[in-house]
Amino acid sequence: MSAENNSPAALYAEREARVRDAIELREPDRVPIFLYSTFWQALDAGMTCEQAMYDYDRLGEAARRSVLELEPDAYVLPHFMLALGPTMEIMDYRQLQWPGHNGVDPNVSFQYLDKEYMKADEYDDYLLDPTGFYLKKYLPRVAGVYEAFRKLPDFPGLFYTRVVHSTAAYDDPDVRQAFETLARAGAEMRTMLGKAMALAKELAESGFPLAISASGGAPFDLLADYLRGSKGAMLDMFRNKDKLLAAMDKAAQFIPRAMIDSASRSPCKTVFIPLHWGLDGFMSPEQFETFFWPSLRKVVMTLIEAGLTPCLLWEGDCTSRLEVIRDVPPGKCIYFFERTDMFKAKEVLGDVVCLRGNVPASMMTTGTPDEVRDYCKKLIDVCGDGGGFIMDCGIGIPDESKRENVLAMFETTREYGVYR
Repeated sequence: MSAENNSPAALYAEREARVRDAIELREPDRVPIFLYSTFWQALDAGMTCEQAMYDYDRLGEAARRSVLELEPDAYVLPHFMLALGPTMEIMDYRQLQWPGHNGVDPNVSFQYLDKEYMKADEYDDYLLDPTGFYLKKYLPRVAGVYEAFRKLPDFPGLFYTRVVHSTAAYDDPDVRQAFETLARAGAEMRTMLGKAMALAKELAESGFPLAISASGGAPFDLLADYLRGSKGAMLDMFRNKDKLLAAMDKAAQFIPRAMIDSASRSPCKTVFIPLHWGLDGFMSPEQFETFFWPSLRKVVMTLIEAGLTPCLLWEGDCTSRLEVIRDVPPGKCIYFFERTDMFKAKEVLGDVVCLRGNVPASMMTTGTPDEVRDYCKKLIDVCGDGGGFIMDCGIGIPDESKRENVLAMFETTREYGVYR
């Protein structure tokens, strides 16, 4: 039956089944294709990067337009990554520089600021009481709104009437102001999320499922990216090995807990884990097997046991790790590769995980539609053989992608990627 004759509900079910077949290593009716981008949808609609981060309605219209035109089998709403400008301003958020804020050009992407947000001598604080460390040390460093949280009591030491006495801390003018500002930030975020989820509901009623319901990270990436900084984490592998491993073990419990809670409120059961540090060029194979894979695998297995499908985005090249990362249950994960040898990955992992990717960013931005078509056909012929493959770019559609190349990728997948 042709897709044109299907109702939106039937199309939704058809797309869900197509993706599920690919994940579970069965051969669907055709290769599924996802729509995932950062700023491309907004830029394609004539917006600036700044407008994408501040104008919820225009960003929603850009996303709606691209989904209806490209007809993906699943898509990622751009709001959760982009539409954060108003809330971050209220919070005085300090871990990003973003377009249109503090003199940054309105036509550039955002940039994460790599710093030590946890000092080397604070591992013991984190290990003893992660929540207390976050409240009184980490959060005040990442956003001005939390500065007053340094004045909060040490909660684990409170019991009986001491709990009552501690309420005096909330009458501190700075603490009172912090909570009022957080309430404003929360209201702004609730507005954005409400618009995003209304669009998701509308698109679901038009036949389009979401591709992910929650996101998280690898424990090592949490420590290296967001706590110790890149330099600190690299040094810690030699100077603070035991404490680094202990902190990652703690993080491996918190990360999936938050993801499971978020995914419980969505019909989509695929969750997203972008990976940064465990790749070729950053770690030796021995370091990968010591510091990266064991704790990441704990996260992955916890998510699988909760009935979720982890989608791991291996940014960069991890061709040398393929044999190691085979160690997951068959048909339970998606491995989304940026620059890894996809054809080697099919050979090593094809009977274990669904592969996703990896039309090169360089081809999408500087190549021709014919080059895109030829590469997509090769991916379909090799990686799509027997199922277990989802078409996508290396890390989603690059911001500078040519429109004709995006159309070529979607058209080729729909027309050439048919199994039966």
